[in-house]
Amino acid sequence: MGRMYSVPFVAAAVAAANDLFELTAAAGKPCVVHSIEIEQYTEVGDAAEEGLSLTLRRGTSGTTSGSGGSSVTPVAQISSDAAAGLAAESNNTTLMTGGTITTLRAWAWNVRIPFNKVFTPDTAPVIAGGERLVLRLEGAPADSITVNGTVMVEEIG
Repeated sequence: MGRMYSVPFVAAAVAAANDLFELTAAAGKPCVVHSIEIEQYTEVGDAAEEGLSLTLRRGTSGTTSGSGGSSVTPVAQISSDAAAGLAAESNNTTLMTGGTITTLRAWAWNVRIPFNKVFTPDTAPVIAGGERLVLRLEGAPADSITVNGTVMVEEIG
C-alpha cells in the first residue's frame, strides 16, 4: 500500500465551467483515486435546485495544465508520512487542454445533494507518472455556487 493523501479545497466560488481538481502524478509515482466528495452550500432551496454535469478526465502525453485556480498541498493521512510528490490544483477556470484527454467517467450532480463517489479497488482511476486527472464541471451553474471538495488519493512508489 502506498501513502494516502487528502486534497481539499474550501469555499470556492464557482460560476463557470471549471476543473474542480487537477492532480498531476510525479514521475515514477502513479496515483490511485479512492474517493471524490463535492458539496455546495449556497443553493439550498427548491427554486435553486439544478443538475450539473461532472466528468473525470485523464490527460496523457502533451496535456497542458489548467490555470486560474489555486495550488493545493496534499495532506498526508499519517502525520509522519513524507510530503506527496503529486501536484494538485483546484478550481482552474482555464481547463486542461492539448495532448490526449480521455473521459473516464461522466455523472450528473444535483447541487442539493452532496456528490460522494467511493471507488472499489477494481474501478479506481489510476494516473501514471506525469499524467493528469481532472474532475471537470462541464458547464456554468445558473448562478455562482460556493463549493467544498476533497479527493482521497494514494501515491504508489
